[in-house]
Amino acid sequence: MSKDIFLTNNLTNKKEKFVPLDKSNIRMYVCGPTVYDDPHIGNARPIVVFDILFKIFKKNYSKVTYVRNITDVDDKIIKSSKENNISISELTSKVNKSFSEDCNYLNCEEPTYQPKATENIDLMIEMISELIKKGFAYENNRHVYFEVKKFKDYGRLSNKKLEELIAGSRVEVSENKKNSEDFVLWKPSEDDEPLWESPWGKGRPGWHLECSAMSKKFLGDEFDVHGGGIDLLFPHHENEIAQSRCANDTKIFAKYWMHNAFITMSNEKMAKSQGNILKIKDFRNKISGQVLRLALLSSHYKQPLDWNDKLLDDCQNTINKWYNSYLDIENKSKVSDEILQPLYDDLNTPGYIANLHQLYDKAQKGNDEDKSLFVSACQFVGLLNESKENWLKFKISKALISEKEILQKIQERNKARENKNYEEADKIRKELLDKGVLIEDKDGKTTWKFK
Repeated sequence: MSKDIFLTNNLTNKKEKFVPLDKSNIRMYVCGPTVYDDPHIGNARPIVVFDILFKIFKKNYSKVTYVRNITDVDDKIIKSSKENNISISELTSKVNKSFSEDCNYLNCEEPTYQPKATENIDLMIEMISELIKKGFAYENNRHVYFEVKKFKDYGRLSNKKLEELIAGSRVEVSENKKNSEDFVLWKPSEDDEPLWESPWGKGRPGWHLECSAMSKKFLGDEFDVHGGGIDLLFPHHENEIAQSRCANDTKIFAKYWMHNAFITMSNEKMAKSQGNILKIKDFRNKISGQVLRLALLSSHYKQPLDWNDKLLDDCQNTINKWYNSYLDIENKSKVSDEILQPLYDDLNTPGYIANLHQLYDKAQKGNDEDKSLFVSACQFVGLLNESKENWLKFKISKALISEKEILQKIQERNKARENKNYEEADKIRKELLDKGVLIEDKDGKTTWKFK
């Protein structure tokens, strides 16, 4: 018997009980990266958020099909390859590899399928042909456009009228369109750009169409959950709905639409145009992926998350503290629905983290069974996923100071204390603390550990 799960559905702007279309196969699609540049921390949020949803579904249903696409043909990719003077295939291969390494670093499970757009062009051509045949799309000068006015539900996801959407967005201007709001399904390519043969000439698909074709291939005409960042809600997801429902002749496309909020820095959206991009790969050799994962889960997915050094320090200290109750567990304890309850309530990760703190306090006072339960609850959300030994090894290898230097500083501090030079002793303690080393005086001995 599956547990009741509640999700905020942006299609209805309500928190709703999750009722699957087919409980024998839960189907979810999440928009993956456009592989034109190495992923940044903002890109990491949906990776981790929907990894948690994947885990919750798997806990409650026998089969879950999770699809996350790779967009490897797009205007941004063409532009980036030219700017970096490398081929498109070299660029997309390099960035895709970096993305995969980032997902492993953040301890995310692999989706069931991870299709690439370039491997499914034939399906996109089929869908465009169907839209033209049904009168929802038109060709002009080797371009094919979706005629938005033909789809009466356009704007339902954004909860806005068509006129408002046009006024509030950057609409592509083209003399090839019938109407300004129409969006491209197929466009011609220049000689130095990726191209495929089609009934409308050599060219490539529009970005929005790619997700519609790939979700149909792996999940069918209708499926349960579609997720992504809030920036994709319009026009990308709105356009997906329009072209998919019209091509497939369905009442819905995805039943539940979920969007995570932005990551900010000093309350400014993290974006290339802002010059405040922090790439995930730049953290790999400095901070454990567990720390970043906890930071990404520290705020509810619907709320903005401000990224700063204090957040990372707090998460580092929390993980470090939790390893005090680490226990190698071969047979993982079953995490109860009571403990998981916050996650069933619209992925309330801060509430779940509060439960982990309570379990930790109990484990510190309790026995191996309590520790095993605590570690299991952490590992359910992808934390404490490595042994305590490996955690300490990583910390020591990335430390700002060597063990030899630490012992030397402790010796200097002891000498200062013997000479009653307490000001110098405090100075050395603070110097060590600034480098992540905590010292403790007990029974005439000084011990140290990384904080």
